[in-house]
Amino acid sequence: MISNPRLDHLVDEVRRQGSMSVEALADRLGVTLQTVRRDVKQLAQMGVLARYHGGVRLPVSTTENIEYLQRRQLNEEAKRVIAREIAKAIPEGCSLILNIGTTTEAIARELVRHRGLRVITNNLNVAAILADSPDCEVIVAGGVVRSRDHGIVGETAVDFIRQFRVDIGVIGISGIEQDGTLRDFDLREVKVAQSIIAQSREVWLAADSSKFDRRAMIELARLDQIDILFTDAQPPSPYAALLAEAGVKCVIAS
Repeated sequence: MISNPRLDHLVDEVRRQGSMSVEALADRLGVTLQTVRRDVKQLAQMGVLARYHGGVRLPVSTTENIEYLQRRQLNEEAKRVIAREIAKAIPEGCSLILNIGTTTEAIARELVRHRGLRVITNNLNVAAILADSPDCEVIVAGGVVRSRDHGIVGETAVDFIRQFRVDIGVIGISGIEQDGTLRDFDLREVKVAQSIIAQSREVWLAADSSKFDRRAMIELARLDQIDILFTDAQPPSPYAALLAEAGVKCVIAS
């Protein structure tokens, strides 16, 4: 506990939500934006919380991701608006690959009314969502199923993905760093994602704003391997310049 009731309350709110915007915290706590920013700065300096552009989250390890059930609840609305924007951009009658992640699961929910899709995935949750759509053919990769999130990983999954060449590969990631790298935590998951990038004519990245400056141990790809980034807020400095330099189109979902 921190010897300040307001700071304790702020930390409790972030713990419940996983991450929150400064505006949402100010509204929840009934204080000004300036007060929240000052408190967040103090808590970040203490290592209790971690700041990102426009918000604050729990500090995370660079070697281990947040638990799956907690990740499903993090930034739910941001994931929904990103998913809707991506679904609007995906034409009917195309082929695509969706990888592991709670954001790609949100995308799958928005695609259930699309017609003529052929979807390859290494995510059993995505497969279960789209299996209810009579106009969507779902092809599931083989491999080792991770019990914690129903993702399929391993060399068998990599070899399976390499058989295909699809119109669009849609991937989620754990973090984007200022050197232009996209990062994740599990080497087996990264290997599958790299094969998705290699086998896709276009690569779309779905990443909410909390992913900027979030650190993870393993390099998955670089920004110049991505065609379009879908996110929920204007990327902070220096990412706008990095995206422009890499030739990545940035779509802000709202």
